[in-house]
Amino acid sequence: MTGHATEDISGTAGTPAPPRDAAKTPPTADPVAAPADEVRTDGGVNLGRTSTHRIEKTLRALREQRGEVATGRVLTLIVSVRSEEDLPSVVRGANEAAREHPARVIVVVHDRTTDEVFLDAELYVGGDAGAAEVILMRLHGELADHADAVVTPLLLPDTPVVVWWPFTSPRNPAGDALGTLATRRITDSFSDAAAGKGTKAIFRRRIGYSPGDSDLVWSRVTPWRGLLSSAMDQRSGETVTAVEITGPAEDPAVDIAAGWLADRLDAPVTRLSGSAPAVPLDADGFPTAPVERVVLHFDADDLVMEVVDHRTVRILNGGTENLVTLHRRTLGECLAEELRHLEPDTAFGDALHGLPRVTVTADGPGHAPSVQESAR
Repeated sequence: MTGHATEDISGTAGTPAPPRDAAKTPPTADPVAAPADEVRTDGGVNLGRTSTHRIEKTLRALREQRGEVATGRVLTLIVSVRSEEDLPSVVRGANEAAREHPARVIVVVHDRTTDEVFLDAELYVGGDAGAAEVILMRLHGELADHADAVVTPLLLPDTPVVVWWPFTSPRNPAGDALGTLATRRITDSFSDAAAGKGTKAIFRRRIGYSPGDSDLVWSRVTPWRGLLSSAMDQRSGETVTAVEITGPAEDPAVDIAAGWLADRLDAPVTRLSGSAPAVPLDADGFPTAPVERVVLHFDADDLVMEVVDHRTVRILNGGTENLVTLHRRTLGECLAEELRHLEPDTAFGDALHGLPRVTVTADGPGHAPSVQESAR
């Protein structure tokens, strides 16, 4: 094979690597005269054009300066995005989750807008990164299609690997190149709706589901499911004859909640959608929980749980009425819950399988969430 040697992104930046068979290796960056000098940014280091070896070496130096050790990290979280739009909210969410689960966070930005092949990176340890160490790496050109080969040298040894797609996600997460590295794969069907795919995204999750897959729309309704289960426990021995669940037409969290009820209850479930926006707001303009109202019909009377405002729901159970605290979860809260349980979530799989048993009707128009709404 003829040609010139290219830079090995896993070696020292600027050091030529011996020629290799291009058919067996991902494309690498063209040689550069010298790596960019480390530039201090707000709480981090900008390495400019770099390599994975240089990234690891710089991280080690930063930890030594701060007296920290990598063994304090309990997992590696890979975040895969296609652009830098709304990237700050994604990093904030990862940092918030890392307060509960100290992690190495590798944010991979796939840049296919250029033919030039190279890697650049920024590193953050401490400060805004909290309990995480954050590697923000941009893969340019053909390198963007080989993120799995680039991140592999940076994975923490002997710890779980989780991949999170905050926005548009692959049809089959377990079959994705990054997904094959992970024991847990997290998507967000709400953000898929923001990308114009509507609630169909959660139904694709059902078709492509593999144990280890999860979705943030599921963790968004966890507190709601807990409250409803507690109320249902008070009706032990009674039979549910029918269910109606109401929420925004373009929020898949309502659909997965309906699927969960259809799987758990031997009763018809109807999913209703009103005129509320994708993120419903209370009278003061604060975002509320996704499910606006659910009615469980029993032979004697009904169990009703409905949103009052951004921090309260009303539970009408037979002859009793209670006001209970329930807020809309933040991105960081949802992600932290997903990282809390790294074994396959069988309840989520069961809820996906319940989706076809739900009857969907529309009471009024809805609209797809914006990218900004999806980060709420």
